[in-house]
Amino acid sequence: MSTAPRLTALDTLHRSLGATMTDFAGWDMPLRYASERDEHNAVRTRAGLFDLSHMGEITVTGPEAAAFLSYALVGNIATVGNGRARYTMIVQEDGGIVDDLIVYRLGETEYMVVANAGNAQIVLDALTERVSGFDAEVRDDRDAYALLAVQGPESPAIMKAVTDADLDGLKYYAGLPGTVAGVPALIARTGYTGEDGFELFVAPEHAEQLWRALTDAGQAHGLIPCGLSCRDTLRLEAGMPLYGHELTTALTPFDAGLGRVVKFEKEGDFVGREALQAAAERAETAPPRKLVGLIAEGRRVPRAGFPVVADGKVIGEVTSGAPSPTLGKPIAMAYVDAAFAAPGTEGVGVDIRGTHEPYEVVALPFYKRQK
Repeated sequence: MSTAPRLTALDTLHRSLGATMTDFAGWDMPLRYASERDEHNAVRTRAGLFDLSHMGEITVTGPEAAAFLSYALVGNIATVGNGRARYTMIVQEDGGIVDDLIVYRLGETEYMVVANAGNAQIVLDALTERVSGFDAEVRDDRDAYALLAVQGPESPAIMKAVTDADLDGLKYYAGLPGTVAGVPALIARTGYTGEDGFELFVAPEHAEQLWRALTDAGQAHGLIPCGLSCRDTLRLEAGMPLYGHELTTALTPFDAGLGRVVKFEKEGDFVGREALQAAAERAETAPPRKLVGLIAEGRRVPRAGFPVVADGKVIGEVTSGAPSPTLGKPIAMAYVDAAFAAPGTEGVGVDIRGTHEPYEVVALPFYKRQK
């Protein structure tokens, strides 16, 4: 029996704005409000406002919170400074990626783990199981937060109009408590668009007040509401992985080209260490496939699961593909055999419904903002 999708605190507001809604990871979420291309371009050139309340917040507290998280995750959480954040992953014993995460250090013995919506319960269950033996507590805080994001080059100016928090001193991957438009918030300089921006964790009852204040403050800066569709093309251009596409339990962080997040040098054991050491050695000597960027020479758009071909043979598979509003061409990320992974490799194409369309192999990301 199917259950009705969950609604964010902004559901009524999204509908009043004419959003096209979609079921995403068990949540009813705005896909787009008008033109996804316009929304994409607004974030690249001005600013966009997102509702990301479907993300899963898990709080970890206690004297051994850092030691526990360093055991449960692949990163060295003990070295995360107060008020800072770190991108990391949680893996199975065999090294397969369960989810990619951001961990915020909120205090001396308090951390917030943010999981992807579709994996939040799985991550919560894994952390709850792994905390045994540590003086730490894992708490499900998914209902305690709404999450809004302001992304784009105009986002600092918009935020400065509604908060007196020290945004100039707030570095990338850092967060600080503050008040935004009269609302208590955790202000984080993080995002999933390839642009400068802020993510604001607030109580659900304050979400609408904050959305309206940001909309008003952003009017002079060209801010518009943005849905999940343009978030996907923005992250794709920025070469950012999406769980279920570039990241799965069948892949280790080393397979995904993200071995840098695994910290073997940290004290003590951690879940998956042995399997990941073997994966690291394989990646050094004979990587089976590598994640690359593909840019179309024609107009046909590749989609996840389409075969990548060369010399009449399948050499890989597309993980994500879409038209790129910034480049003006279709782009894709794909895992391809290592022999075909070098930028500029000739003769590579994508099998799009029986036709081998030519593609250029490029290094990721496709787009990098100028700082």
